[in-house]
Amino acid sequence: MIMKRVILLLAACLPIAMQFTATAAPVPGNNICHIAVRDWSKSTTATWPAIKDGKTLWYKLDKKGGLWWSENGKKWSAVKDGAWTDKEGKWLKIHENKLVWSTDGKSWSEVPEWKWEGSDGKWYKFDNNWTLWVN
Repeated sequence: MIMKRVILLLAACLPIAMQFTATAAPVPGNNICHIAVRDWSKSTTATWPAIKDGKTLWYKLDKKGGLWWSENGKKWSAVKDGAWTDKEGKWLKIHENKLVWSTDGKSWSEVPEWKWEGSDGKWYKFDNNWTLWVN
């Protein structure tokens, strides 16, 4: 009898709890759930920002996967080490056809879902064709 009441109580409360969970505001600092529900769109410029030496620089990939940077979006130069930083200061680069990151420039690991937060606070990601997406 008690088990039947518990099951009925759970059956009544579960849909309500799920509704609160789905509409709850994201927890600051918990970006995993927060970015999962955002809509992504293909970047119209195929560029993303990063801060280097206190300046905002713009980055893009060429068709061969080479990384380029610009201060103004007009004059572009190849990035010799092929790396840029995210909002938190982690280094990112493309290595062995994967997006990887590092905090020290020595130890690298694959970026989950190939997503990172740019210095402008927007989230960026590459798909498996190296197309840039933003939200």
